Amino acid sequence: MAPSPKSTPEANANSNNDGKYPDVNWEEMGFSLTPTDYMYVMKCSIGEKFSQGSLIPYGNIELSPCSGILNYGQGLFEGLKAYRKEDGRILLFRPEQNALRMKAGAERLCMPSPSIEQFVGAVKQTVLANERWVPPFEKGSMYLRPLLMGSGPSLGLGPAPEYTFLIYASPVGSYHKRSLNLVVEEKQHRASSGGTGGIKTVANYSPVLNALSRAKAQGFSEVLFLDAATGKYIDEASACNIFSVKGNSISTPPTHGTILPGITRKSIIEIAGTLGYQVEERPVAIDELLDADEAFCTGTAVVVTSIGSVTHQGRRIDYKTQADTVCQKLHEILTGIQMGRLADTKGWMVEVN
Repeated sequence: MAPSPKSTPEANANSNNDGKYPDVNWEEMGFSLTPTDYMYVMKCSIGEKFSQGSLIPYGNIELSPCSGILNYGQGLFEGLKAYRKEDGRILLFRPEQNALRMKAGAERLCMPSPSIEQFVGAVKQTVLANERWVPPFEKGSMYLRPLLMGSGPSLGLGPAPEYTFLIYASPVGSYHKRSLNLVVEEKQHRASSGGTGGIKTVANYSPVLNALSRAKAQGFSEVLFLDAATGKYIDEASACNIFSVKGNSISTPPTHGTILPGITRKSIIEIAGTLGYQVEERPVAIDELLDADEAFCTGTAVVVTSIGSVTHQGRRIDYKTQADTVCQKLHEILTGIQMGRLADTKGWMVEVN
């Protein structure tokens, strides 16, 4: 059972801001959970609005066996990162976009959601309470996972009577340390028109595990799904968006309900446009992807990662992954902005103070 969600004196004082790092091997850190000190919790009942949350020690939470999240999958999650600059200051990357995406998902799933100000404020509090866990400059980042779930009991199908907004954090390194090798999945689909593919509901992710497990057993690093209607157009990978590059043209599938509107995806589109690339959001046929010069994936976890190969119906296509690729150029600019190496001319970074 978790502690009662009341602020502790230690949490309120942000006592972990002592300038010392925990005993972590930052060089070897991958993308896995390292429990930190505090998490943020805020609750409200159906028909009401979220008001006041608090920091509590990180730990297990108690849920009714009849809760909406456990019985009917009434839940959303977000993912964003905090970065430490060379001068020690900490930056968040476009947290208001995560708040807006959660709000849109909450409306789809009949849940109340925190306001943008509440969401961003809660993220900042979580970072400050766990400040010692934010990796040193260029040694990784702090991954933050905001959750919104129907925590109240509901035996019959319907919205839960109570909701919990929770944020926990973990220092992380690279999700993938090398280029991706994708296999095209043709038997199972990730999302269909009119479904929930365009929101970040928890229910979107377990259905891809079967295909992903089979792919990894065959030596692939990721699965590429096709559209459910025709099976001719690329959708996205199990947890990231995909881009195709041909000459000066960069193409990515549109977010019209089946594809998650990724925040990294949106940012890369803006960066590529300022560099003079012709960026198109349109249906991309699998045959077109197989004829591309290069391809890459984007997401909070994968950042911008090149695709080394795509295998479709037994045919493997290899792509450019050298240092002079479009992917590498976009990666350097995006991470430069996120870590404070480059000027943030777009106002994307939010300082935690």
